[in-house]
Amino acid sequence: MKVTVVGAGVVGTMHAWQAVERGHEVVQIEREAEARGASLRNFGQIWVSGRAGGEELETALRARELWEEIGGRVSGLGFRANGSLTPVRGDLELAVAEAAVAREDSAARGYKLLTLAEARALNPALRGEFTAALYCERDAAVEPRTAQLALRAELLKSPNYTFLPGREVREVIGAGTVRDDHGEVHHADAVVLCTGAWLGGLVRELAGPGLPVRRVRLQMMQTDPLGEPLTTSVADADSFRYYPAYASTALDELNARQPQTPTARDHRMQLLMVQRADGGLTIGDTHEYEHPFAFDTLEDPYEHLNEVVESLLGRPLPRIRRRWAGVYAQCTDPARVVHRQQVGDGVWLVTGPGGRGMTCSPAIAEQTAQQLGW
Repeated sequence: MKVTVVGAGVVGTMHAWQAVERGHEVVQIEREAEARGASLRNFGQIWVSGRAGGEELETALRARELWEEIGGRVSGLGFRANGSLTPVRGDLELAVAEAAVAREDSAARGYKLLTLAEARALNPALRGEFTAALYCERDAAVEPRTAQLALRAELLKSPNYTFLPGREVREVIGAGTVRDDHGEVHHADAVVLCTGAWLGGLVRELAGPGLPVRRVRLQMMQTDPLGEPLTTSVADADSFRYYPAYASTALDELNARQPQTPTARDHRMQLLMVQRADGGLTIGDTHEYEHPFAFDTLEDPYEHLNEVVESLLGRPLPRIRRRWAGVYAQCTDPARVVHRQQVGDGVWLVTGPGGRGMTCSPAIAEQTAQQLGW
């Protein structure tokens, strides 16, 4: 079988990986020299902890298995099973953590409520004051700026894989056949469009105006090396408000009696923090849904994140090395993990995983392969 994958972000690259693993001939086409979208501009978190129960959690757990399996073969992914801690303060936040631990699927996630002393023993960098912490053993991390490069280097070892950068697919001209902007025609048994947040042009033409996917913008930053290990990923209690796993009467009480600060509320913020291989910290994030997106980044969210991080670390944050904004595609139905649609004869569109993209991409690609009979 011949497969054409359009898009070289993490979702597209995992589709190429699945096809090559099954012995198929794959051409992967990317309009940039390398992918530059949300696949690089993220935390690199394999984030199981906050996923909705049912299909979303099952997808995340399967993806977690696949990430570890692939990471054992491709060291450049930087895969590490570091887990996560969400420190909580006061009875209201503690009650939300307790409700999470009481879930029927708590064991599958590796949830455990730790005392202050236990949390600090697990992650000694957390010297700030908090009451307790929710631990999720199944969370993990990879290096987002190098993961696709490492995967591609491994794919290029196969004679069945071809990478064509700097080309944009402009039209579908027949069953499984596309033409790029170099005028070259690519014939395949299946074409998979993994175009990320690029929802215009050919995608709009093929999928029509009712595509149930929206674009979301976020702001993030990265610091100089911390100078000590941050042994787990870290979230704050505002993450309880954004992840479906934490829905409970305890969360309703938290929202009613202890709302977010105005800055966090206005920018729909939570803290997520991961240490990079060089020791720096990736810190975020915000959520912006209204179009058109601003072209600039705003300082108030960064100042808020600085305060939250320093309160948990109990020390000043290292110098901010870089700041950036990213845009990802998200299904408008929150119950859907991804939008997968046949948009032509032998042509499928796979998009809209939202903030689940880095976490779930291996399993999303595996599901596509199974559905298409690869």
